[in-house]
Amino acid sequence: MYLPTILPSLAALTLAHPTRTTTNNNLIHRAPIPDSAFITPISAKSTPSPTPSRRPHGHAVVNNHCNFPIYLWSVGTTARQERTLLPNDVYSELFREEKNTGGIAIKISTDVDGLYTSAPQMVFAYNLSNLTQGKVWYDLSDVFGDPFEGYPVSLSPAEPRISWPDGVPSAGSQVRVTSADTDLVLSLC
Repeated sequence: MYLPTILPSLAALTLAHPTRTTTNNNLIHRAPIPDSAFITPISAKSTPSPTPSRRPHGHAVVNNHCNFPIYLWSVGTTARQERTLLPNDVYSELFREEKNTGGIAIKISTDVDGLYTSAPQMVFAYNLSNLTQGKVWYDLSDVFGDPFEGYPVSLSPAEPRISWPDGVPSAGSQVRVTSADTDLVLSLC
């Protein structure tokens, strides 16, 4: 009796909700395709409207030129697993947004488990500003001591330059801003 009025509603309901499929233990989310996703033919005389796009992001890079291993953690809302960088190893991560904590801190120590033992740490911190602005704010500092005292440290490109010839931070602010598509490279030793 109500079937003709219910069927169109059921068809629309099925199209409006995403479905889940499991393949080889991987969960795949399949979302409905909105009507606006279909291509509309345009004439040669029409002008397409600009499509907003996300800017590409650069990387936070750490080069270990020291003759000893260093230990690194990428910390946002949570601390990622400790990484060991042997001499001449390179660590790189794509800049990512962290809205809950105001940024990411790459914490570096010369001590195993240094993050959890209050050992001297270098903190290479960055924060992507609103993605549409395409900027990354960053700084370099030490806490609980100077883990690279006696070794050169530099972060580039930076304007003005961040360079600690003896591994100890100079006085004043080390906060800088640059385009979010820039690779920031911290060189140790």
